[in-house]
Amino acid sequence: MPTISMYRASIPVFTRILNNLNSILDKAVAYADANKIDHNALLNARLAPNMFALTRQVQIVTDQIKGCVSRLAGVEIPRYEDTEQTFAELKTRLDKTLTYISTFKPEQINGTEDKNISLKVAGNQVEFKGLDYLLNSVTMHVYFHYTTAYAILRHNGLVIGKGDFLGV
Repeated sequence: MPTISMYRASIPVFTRILNNLNSILDKAVAYADANKIDHNALLNARLAPNMFALTRQVQIVTDQIKGCVSRLAGVEIPRYEDTEQTFAELKTRLDKTLTYISTFKPEQINGTEDKNISLKVAGNQVEFKGLDYLLNSVTMHVYFHYTTAYAILRHNGLVIGKGDFLGV
């Protein structure tokens, strides 16, 4: 029976999401410019009053990804300041995260299925094994915030579809 490695379940998936989100942001800029929409209207848009705005959704996607691969590999997580206020700055953040995760080799990630991962979530210490952390925590968070960023832009008139989300 074929198996999938921790590397294959993380780095290529995260790379695709970051690239797709980068492309969607390009389309958002073109849409805003063509329709004379203030970029801030999109960057600060949210689906509900108690949800994070687009900018924060993108930041969380990158935070989850860089945190995951760093924890699995046992290296220090790079710190981002969360000061992005423009599409260009968000795209720089996405590119920085893409560059960062591209430095990881399979041997740094593979074999971490049973690695103990400990982190604080909402002030509480939470313990995971590597595989559960990747599949049942990080992947779900990444897709939630990626989907929300997509939905915010779609809701605000950006003509994008499943192909944009999937990157096909």
